[in-house]
Amino acid sequence: MIELILGGARSGKSRVAELRAQSAYENNQSTDKKMVYVATARVYDDEMTERVELHKLRRPEHWLLVEEPLKLSDVLKTYNDTDSIILIECLTMWLTNLLCEPDPDVYSLEKQKLIKQLQQSQAHILLVSNETGLGVVPMGELTRRYVDEAGLLHQTIAQMSERVTLVVAGLEQTLKSPE
Repeated sequence: MIELILGGARSGKSRVAELRAQSAYENNQSTDKKMVYVATARVYDDEMTERVELHKLRRPEHWLLVEEPLKLSDVLKTYNDTDSIILIECLTMWLTNLLCEPDPDVYSLEKQKLIKQLQQSQAHILLVSNETGLGVVPMGELTRRYVDEAGLLHQTIAQMSERVTLVVAGLEQTLKSPE
């Protein structure tokens, strides 16, 4: 199962994803079940350090933390089994990391690898991402590319997902559901 959970900054999307992941973990009957939290952020300043600490405090101790800012497909490949619940936090941070790489083609390559691995995955995957396309069109070239690429990435993953949720003010709006 693939779930995409979208929302703006401080919308509550991470909390929704964490609660869903924990519920999926508790409902998994396997004795080998794993809860894998994939953090894509790179910590550059005190403000980001505080955000990371808040996320750490909310996570249960049994969750395995994998810090991977670029190669999400490698993580999905490592945990490609029905015993794994994988929460990726977050796609837009991953996108930012890749767009800031010196090689301009690295994003396209990593995106293709991610999509391929999502198609092959047996794990329950929850992807958290910022919905950035609802606001003003940015002025800078890199920022416009970021918004465009995020929108295209969201469309691709939403088509693959069994469930898509938009979170606004802590409230969930179901956009696509398996029911």
